[in-house]
Amino acid sequence: MKYPKLRELREAIKALIKGPYTSKFPSVPHKPSPGFRGKPTPSDDDCIACGACAEVCPVGAIEVTDDLDSKPPSRRIKWRYDVCIFCGQCERYCSTEKGVRLTEEFDLAAFDRKSVFSEIKKELLVCGSCGEVIGPKSQVLWLARKLGPKAYGNALLFSMLQKEAEIVSEVPFEKSARMERTGLFTILCPKCKHSTLIYDEYRKK
Repeated sequence: MKYPKLRELREAIKALIKGPYTSKFPSVPHKPSPGFRGKPTPSDDDCIACGACAEVCPVGAIEVTDDLDSKPPSRRIKWRYDVCIFCGQCERYCSTEKGVRLTEEFDLAAFDRKSVFSEIKKELLVCGSCGEVIGPKSQVLWLARKLGPKAYGNALLFSMLQKEAEIVSEVPFEKSARMERTGLFTILCPKCKHSTLIYDEYRKK
């Protein structure tokens, strides 16, 4: 019993000299230690709205909603902090590695839990023929820049780069049952692009 008593006495003396170990929060702001996992905050510039964070979120705290009726069509990604467990998976598996970051903010108390959230809204690309969602415009441009010169081997990426540089405008496209090769110069989903190539290659003259 001798040694435990001496240890307790040593800790008591240290507490008298250095002061209490506890902080005075909330009257005094608390500074979290390095590596603290706090509020995940999305970046409007670096988030490409790909939805990878929502796929890996273990509790479903990240919601992805596509609004095809808006002009232009848009995708909204919403981080719900009332459900979030601050595991850091969204930051770890972010496609751009900068789209969402865990901060040191932890005091998220509110009277209405539905008001505690962050969201990002990005423009969507839809197929000019069938209207299916291709993906966020920001994601396609990010992919094109990442590929560099290799992006010019893909018709969609080539068209997006030309439009972004304001070299060409979007080619007018009329929906019809007959797809021709000229349709490749507009925004098409992989299925419609495949149909266009097959029809143009094997059509009867």
